[in-house]
Amino acid sequence: MRLVQFALKDAAKVTRLGLQQAEGHILDLSAALPTCSSLVDALAKLGAESLIEKIKSFQGNTVWEKEQIKLLAPITSPDKVACVGMNYKDHCEEIGAPIPTEPIFFSKFPSSIIGPEDDIPYPDITECLDWEVEIALVIGKRGKNITVDAAKDHIFGYTIAHDVSARDWQLKKNGGQWILGKTMDGFCPLGPCVVTADEIGDPHNLKLSSKVNGILKQNSNTCQLVHGCYAIVAFLSRFCTLLPGDLILTGTPPGVGAFAKPPQFLKRGDLVECEIEKIGILRNKVV
Repeated sequence: MRLVQFALKDAAKVTRLGLQQAEGHILDLSAALPTCSSLVDALAKLGAESLIEKIKSFQGNTVWEKEQIKLLAPITSPDKVACVGMNYKDHCEEIGAPIPTEPIFFSKFPSSIIGPEDDIPYPDITECLDWEVEIALVIGKRGKNITVDAAKDHIFGYTIAHDVSARDWQLKKNGGQWILGKTMDGFCPLGPCVVTADEIGDPHNLKLSSKVNGILKQNSNTCQLVHGCYAIVAFLSRFCTLLPGDLILTGTPPGVGAFAKPPQFLKRGDLVECEIEKIGILRNKVV
C-alpha cells in the first residue's frame, strides 16, 4: 500500500488520508477512517494490522485526480523524529571518518516536517545549506527493548526524508551540538507517501539518489548502511519507548555539498530532488 495525506485544492485545508493508485489517482479513505485525523492518529487508535485490514476491506469509490489535490507530508506531528548520522559506509569513506560501532543519534523537531511539494525556506542565519537524501522508517506499534529479530514487526512502512542541514550551525557553532543545524523550519521534507513494509520487501537493497537542478549529487544503495533498519530500531528502543507514527531517518550516502571539493551549498531558487527506489521522488524548491 502507498498511503498519503492530502488536501483538496478547491476546499478548506483539511487533512485527508488516501491510498495512492495508478497514475497518481488517490482513493479517499475519509469514510473508512472517520475518527482518524492523520496517519499517526490512525496507527495510534487502530494499530497497524487493523488499519491495513480496514483499508483492504473499504468499498469506497471517491477518487481524486492529482490535479485536484495537494500532497501533504504523509506523517505529521509524530512523537519523535530520530535521525542516525554517519550511517553509510561509502559516506564514512568519503569524509575519512571511522565507521561507527554504534548508531549515532540526533533529532529533528516534528515542526521541521514539510510536504513533498513544499518550498524549503532558506534561513537568513545560515550560509551553508546542504542536501541529504535518506530512507525513513515509520514505526507501527509501541515497543521498548525490542530485539533485532522482532524489530521488523514494529516497522509499518518507509518514506523518503530530505535531511536539510545548515552545516555552519551543525559543525561550527553551538558547541558542536547538531540539533540547531538540523531542525530549523522546513528542514525535513517528507513523502511523497508511506509505502507499507510488505511492498518494500528488503529495505537494505534500494537505490537512492539526490539531484540539484537536475545534476546528480548522491547515488548509492541502502546496502551501504552501517547499521541496518532493524538494528537501528532495536538500539533506539533500549533508550526510549517507540510509539506508532515515530519517524527514524537512517542516514545519508556520499555526495553531500559540505564534503565536495570545493564545498557546494544550496542557493535560493535551487530545486532538490530526492529519489528512492519503490517509494518515489521528493521535489522541493529552496526559497
